[in-house]
Amino acid sequence: MLNATFTELRNNAKNYFDAIEGGGTVRVFRHGKPIAEIVPIRSETLSWKRAAHPLTMKGLSLSQEILNDRNQSA
Repeated sequence: MLNATFTELRNNAKNYFDAIEGGGTVRVFRHGKPIAEIVPIRSETLSWKRAAHPLTMKGLSLSQEILNDRNQSA
C-alpha cells in the first residue's frame, strides 16, 4: 500500500494511478489523517452475477432414474 498526502497525489497523480491500475492501493492523508483509500476496480464480474447456462445431460431424467431404481429394488 502506498501512502500519499493530498498534495502529493495531486502533483503525481499519473504515478499513483499507474500503481493502482497495477493492483496497488493508495491511502490519502490530509493534515496527517487518512481520508481515503483508492483501490482498483475489479475487472471480473462476480460469479453469482454472471449469466448461468442450464445444465443439460443426455439420457433419462433424474426422476425417471429414481423410479427405475425403486422398481428394481422392489
